Amino acid sequence: MKTTHLLKLLAAGMLTASVAMQAQAHRAWMLPSSTVLSGDAPYVTFDAAISNTLFFPDHVAMNLAGVKAYGPQGNAVELLNAAKGQYRSTFDIQLNQEGTYKLATSSGGLRAMWEDEDGKRKMWPRRGQTAQDSEFATAVPKDAKKLRVSRSYRRVETFVTLGAPSDDVFAPTNQGLEMVPLTHPNDLYAGEAATFTLLIDGKPAKGATIEIIPDGVRYRNQQNEIKLTTNDKGQFVVTWPTAGRYFLEAEYEDEQVSAPATKRTGSYAATLEVLPM
Repeated sequence: MKTTHLLKLLAAGMLTASVAMQAQAHRAWMLPSSTVLSGDAPYVTFDAAISNTLFFPDHVAMNLAGVKAYGPQGNAVELLNAAKGQYRSTFDIQLNQEGTYKLATSSGGLRAMWEDEDGKRKMWPRRGQTAQDSEFATAVPKDAKKLRVSRSYRRVETFVTLGAPSDDVFAPTNQGLEMVPLTHPNDLYAGEAATFTLLIDGKPAKGATIEIIPDGVRYRNQQNEIKLTTNDKGQFVVTWPTAGRYFLEAEYEDEQVSAPATKRTGSYAATLEVLPM
């Protein structure tokens, strides 16, 4: 009897965990081996993937062609030892200057969805591909049914610092959804509050939604997410409950966009590390 009851509990637990995992969306992330360093020209190794489970490579490796590394003065930094496997990509950078480095991948442009004469859904550009705005007129039928056109931006970032933190890498490009920190992202501590600003095309992203998830989702049934919304200045404040790695994801949408788009969307994601006090 005890064995049967235990098996039922295990089955129920596995089912709960499975449902919880299935409910999680694919997330793109870059995970540094260290975020705050000292010493003479140290290296940092990064894992990069798109996964169902946060920081656990179980879906597809990130394409490194779009990943850029920027030094403390905004200079380009070479990706070293880059490799792409089935589930994750890896690369190193060497920190030869003191200050804060940014690792980023971004994309954006027009996107269209419609139905053909047989009611089948069509998409331009196709999933995982990019296209130039100038191709829109020839790629999308002028008489497309249920046509929806948006201007979408997507950005994934993380940060590492050698020595004292610096701020030059946070200068916004004024394109898409970007985070400009008021609290330095490599100076975060458990129990303390941190303030960040989100911009959309260089202006405050009012009403953007933020979800912050602590590492370790694979080993619990709940995401334990923190949900926030930006104020009129595009700012939000988070008090870190515990030390550890966190995934921050923000979404924004409005209709302040020029034709042929009718909707502007932006997504932003970052990996952050919070240290113990």
